[in-house]
Amino acid sequence: MAKPFFSLQKFLRRAQFFLFFLTVAYLMAGSLLLLQRSYLVIQQNRGTAWSQGSSVDSLTPVDQRIFQSTYWNANGFMAGNLRSKSLTNSRHTLLDQPLWHISRNSELRQLRRRWFHNFVNDREQSQGTVLKLQKHTVVNKGTYIGCFTENVEDRTLKATVFYDLRKMTIGHCQSACAERTYLYAGLAYGSECYCGNSLPSIHAKEDECNNECKGEKGSVCGGVNRLSVFQLQEQQGSAKQRMNVTYRGCYRTPENGTQIFPASILNLTTEICSEFCSSKEYPLAIIRGLECFCGYPTVQFNLYERLDDSLCTGSLNDSIGSEVLREDSYCSVYQTPIQDTRCTTRKFLPTKSKVFVALSSFPGAGNTWVRHLIEHATGFYTGSYYFDGTLYNKGFKGEKDHWRSGRTVCVKTHESGKREIEMYDSSILLIRNPYKALMAEFNRKCAGHLGYATERHWKSKGETLKWPEFVNSYASWWASHALDWLQYGKKLLVVHYEDLKKDLIEKLKEMVTFLNLPINEDRFLCVENNKDGNFKRLGSSQTVLDPFTREMKNLINGYIRTVDKALRSRNFTGLPEEYMPR
Repeated sequence: MAKPFFSLQKFLRRAQFFLFFLTVAYLMAGSLLLLQRSYLVIQQNRGTAWSQGSSVDSLTPVDQRIFQSTYWNANGFMAGNLRSKSLTNSRHTLLDQPLWHISRNSELRQLRRRWFHNFVNDREQSQGTVLKLQKHTVVNKGTYIGCFTENVEDRTLKATVFYDLRKMTIGHCQSACAERTYLYAGLAYGSECYCGNSLPSIHAKEDECNNECKGEKGSVCGGVNRLSVFQLQEQQGSAKQRMNVTYRGCYRTPENGTQIFPASILNLTTEICSEFCSSKEYPLAIIRGLECFCGYPTVQFNLYERLDDSLCTGSLNDSIGSEVLREDSYCSVYQTPIQDTRCTTRKFLPTKSKVFVALSSFPGAGNTWVRHLIEHATGFYTGSYYFDGTLYNKGFKGEKDHWRSGRTVCVKTHESGKREIEMYDSSILLIRNPYKALMAEFNRKCAGHLGYATERHWKSKGETLKWPEFVNSYASWWASHALDWLQYGKKLLVVHYEDLKKDLIEKLKEMVTFLNLPINEDRFLCVENNKDGNFKRLGSSQTVLDPFTREMKNLINGYIRTVDKALRSRNFTGLPEEYMPR
């Protein structure tokens, strides 16, 4: 009896020691977590206290002295006399750093942190509002055809409309395809929606379409490499299609037109030609005399040189006054509602890149739009320093990857500061007019990526986000962001948003070359055809034409002069003329 007793006693002693060790470890972990959370609360409170001041009172003592000094007048900071401190830069000789920039760096870091947390919360709130509306407005409009095999390399339903990993429904997908006048809508993986005018050729077993729709319990939205296909009901016959056809202009007919244009019929009317090309899923309907051709913009037919419309309307007089027909030499071009799908396929890099490239901008400068352009021009995904589920649902699959995965061609970031910038090997710095950028970011904060702030927001009546406080806080961030990247960026390409809007293809080629990727002319023409993507703001524009007061303009104009001077000191072209003080 003694031996079993001593064995039990020994076991209990070990158990007591083990329990004691677990208790100590639990208490230490809890203490560390409590200390970390306390630190975050203190940091957030500091940031909040800074942001709650009025436009001048909230400035640091250095900033207040700038307002009161002789270097500040009605026109803002004087570029030649602005007080500055020369900082030694191992990469770019000496750079003049304004004292307001040096004094507010810590405050701007807090602003960027709050921006990111608010950004995530804003995305969740705005997404919830949109989804509630869709739940009441979207209904099924189609007839179920069956389950089909999806060939990822050669899709039959080629038009990629959208992804929604949380709230995809059959009705939502059908409505999106019907608005684009497609005949069929297909759903896959429970969250992806595709459109087209031709049925997939290979049927699959019904039980292979077994993925439940993410936003509709009990409904099936395809499966892995399987499509649940619906035929959409015609909406007012062909009137819907005719309404969406856009006249592009009169152009010279290429010499080998029959080889360039893949489909043609004998033409009777513009409506018949556009309907025929839409049914064949071509974005262009080309009319030459009694002939109708369908196709895409190509290198031989790029639609860059538009001619006088009179050349396509009938006969003209030649040099000796006799009437001659010019119908064989010129053609009228119409844009159908069909999406140009030659550049919509994207993928991750086949081999991981060891070079990390930043696509950096101030919020509201068009970063998402530029990512859309780069992805469609190169065929590769872009990444992000943040995770935005809304953008991921819209097809930016690089959002889900870690920013240093090496599988994306560049990484979106709004960060600045020496440590954050030097993590990248090279950078594309996107700059936009601060007046436009501030309004765009305010619109996003109040109404999401695609909405507009109301007049009530701009006048700050009863709103938690005040426009004057927003301008005071974010205007200095616009300048600080550009100055930091100009100082610490290793290999830098500066792109102005306005220049990109004016000369899309050439500026986009500069960016693709900077990324060390090949130029595909057909993809670039496709990008030009789909340049807006799904990122144009919806609804009526803001009603306030100029929400900036004279005090706001004085503040922003000073920052414009400072950034312009910094650009020129790095041998870059200065800011566009339209930025200049108002």
